[in-house]
Amino acid sequence: MTLQRAALVTEAQLYDDPRLPALVETLSELLAAVQRGPALAARDDGRLVGSVRARVAGGVLHVGRLVVAPDQQGRSIGRALLAAVERAAGPDVATAALFTGHRSAANLRLYARAGYVEQRQERVDDGLTFVHLAKSLR
Repeated sequence: MTLQRAALVTEAQLYDDPRLPALVETLSELLAAVQRGPALAARDDGRLVGSVRARVAGGVLHVGRLVVAPDQQGRSIGRALLAAVERAAGPDVATAALFTGHRSAANLRLYARAGYVEQRQERVDDGLTFVHLAKSLR
């Protein structure tokens, strides 16, 4: 949980919202989410430096909570985790989907480089619009 919170502080600043769902998630909520699907971690000399989790529903891999330690960003850890969770989805999964906020330029660049294409935008409130993206896994 420390990694998740540290990695998402910049997101909270972008959206001027210290109560983003990922920042207030409880340990029991995190453990329940990990049980629902693939969850992967990246370590550097034993230190947890990144993680991602996902769930499969209706032939779609729903990717979420891709986080990388702030001092490790820019080292392709996020890209490697994203590729690994896509592989972990299995052969019956045709599509991967995820979303991020409209101000999260680094996230949007990462996802575009990984082959994700914008599908739609969802206005949440005056300060936040979710950008939904998807990618074919076949």
